[in-house]
Amino acid sequence: MTQDLKPYPAYKDSRAPWLGQVPEHWAQLALWTVSTRRAERNPGNLPLLSVFLNLGVIPYEQGGGQVHAPSIDLSSYQLVQPGDFVLNNQQAWRGSVGVSRYRGIISPAYIVLRLSTRLEASFANYLMRSPRMVDQFVVASKGVGDIQRQIYWPYLRLVQVPLPPLPEQAAIVRFLDHYDHLIRRYLRAKRKLIALLNEQKQAIIHRAVTRGLDPSVRLKPSGVEWLGDIPEHWEVVPNRSLMSPRKQIVGDRSGEFTLLSLTLRGIVPRDLDNPQGKFPSDFATYQVVEPADLVFCLFDMDETPRTVGMATVRGMVTGAYTVFHCSDPDTARFLHLFYESLDELKGLRPFYTGLRKVVRTSTFLSIRVAIPPKNELSQILSLVALEITELETAIGRVQREINLVREYRARLIVDVVTGKLDVREASANLPEEPEETEELEEAESADGEFEDEEAESEADTAEVLV
Repeated sequence: MTQDLKPYPAYKDSRAPWLGQVPEHWAQLALWTVSTRRAERNPGNLPLLSVFLNLGVIPYEQGGGQVHAPSIDLSSYQLVQPGDFVLNNQQAWRGSVGVSRYRGIISPAYIVLRLSTRLEASFANYLMRSPRMVDQFVVASKGVGDIQRQIYWPYLRLVQVPLPPLPEQAAIVRFLDHYDHLIRRYLRAKRKLIALLNEQKQAIIHRAVTRGLDPSVRLKPSGVEWLGDIPEHWEVVPNRSLMSPRKQIVGDRSGEFTLLSLTLRGIVPRDLDNPQGKFPSDFATYQVVEPADLVFCLFDMDETPRTVGMATVRGMVTGAYTVFHCSDPDTARFLHLFYESLDELKGLRPFYTGLRKVVRTSTFLSIRVAIPPKNELSQILSLVALEITELETAIGRVQREINLVREYRARLIVDVVTGKLDVREASANLPEEPEETEELEEAESADGEFEDEEAESEADTAEVLV
């Protein structure tokens, strides 16, 4: 049906370059004329709210531990009413905004706007979170580069808001809700497929690094309770005999190194020219990593999506991580596969200490692992690479499909809420559908990359999800 949508019969110039032509019968007003700043403090006994990039305003507990911990004293937190427009003061330029469906409280670092009755709340949520509108929040922000930009109210208040008549806003919401429902259902199915492919991949890796390639091989007790039985010809040795800590601080040489991040896709370079996420004020406390170095996040281990990676290029990572060097690259690759497989099960839980679920470096070096003979280790690496290549290709293909559908959804929303497509007739002809409880979309970005920010730890900084 969307391919049959047509433009409106008549348009007028909005005089806003980003908005272009708007339907002739639509109004157009500055944000300050359809909103007022809410300045009400926490009245007490209200739930805490958060703003997620992909989800808008949600209850704090639905963030899955991937948002900032609230202050102990909530007395200065702001009241948010259903229908209020909420902007993360420092992250609005990235799209961390939304119109709330909840009554609750939010950090005083946010901007809370009470919207006029001329704006239907669900329409406003689609409009304010659309990429074209988010671009205006970039323009309305001030800061150094794109790392820390703060909303500047004298600019924000002038942002132009297209206003269809209220009945038309309702028709637009009905249309977008319908297609958003279909798209989310499609994306949920694709995410489940990726999860199944990843499970198959991890099963292949786990079997190879704990049992080897011969299913008929005789096993023996490893002598390590959490490790269980191992092939009888494998050797059990402590980590310290296979790797050693490396701590080379970058200091004032950060310009010489590529910034790297530990992600679900491995250790990947980050683009400082087009930064995404938060960065420290400088990189003096970061540390050097060399190709084949193993990088571990040995704190907050249950909450961190990936706690191990192997560097493929020279670069720098946050000083909060622990870097290990192996003299033999194949051994490093084997240990990377082993600990990545263990990470899927959070298998290092027996070694956690403290509320931050830390594995101390000395403890980690004493952990014993099972290692096959050198020739068998090389065969394992070769066959694992061969078996998982097809799975990784399939995962990449499905992820590209997800990205394309997300782009299509974003384009459709922009075209509809800015009046480039007329959905009034299409909306009226939509079938009635029973309500379905939707699973929340992943809060992490499509590529699974974590965000950088300053955080307290046993070291200086940490990379965590925003």
